[in-house]
Amino acid sequence: MEDKKVILIVEDDTPLRNALREKLSDAGFAVLEAKNGEEGVSLSLSGHPDLILLDILMPKMDGVEMLKTVRKDEWGKNAPVIILTNLSDTGEVAHAVPDEKLDYFIKSDIKIEDVVVKVKEKLGL
Repeated sequence: MEDKKVILIVEDDTPLRNALREKLSDAGFAVLEAKNGEEGVSLSLSGHPDLILLDILMPKMDGVEMLKTVRKDEWGKNAPVIILTNLSDTGEVAHAVPDEKLDYFIKSDIKIEDVVVKVKEKLGL
């Protein structure tokens, strides 16, 4: 049996994190969860997930700082990331990490099924 792809959800909004976990698990993924950027860095660097779903505005460490920290690691330089953001955050993200070509979802427009489709697409499944 093929190993499941591992998705790390870094999101402080518990209902959204739970919904993402449920849909991704149902789609056959193994899921790790972090509720802030500090936990996200720790799980990223210890677990090397196949993809990171990353919120930007979080307590303790925001998503931009988390991404910069993960990118310093050899594994993290090329780790696939999909941003979960609010409309006003997209320009801030592009400015904060200008060398990144990031996929993102705007939370107010989010359909969990679309996130699952994008995750599969990004992983070549």
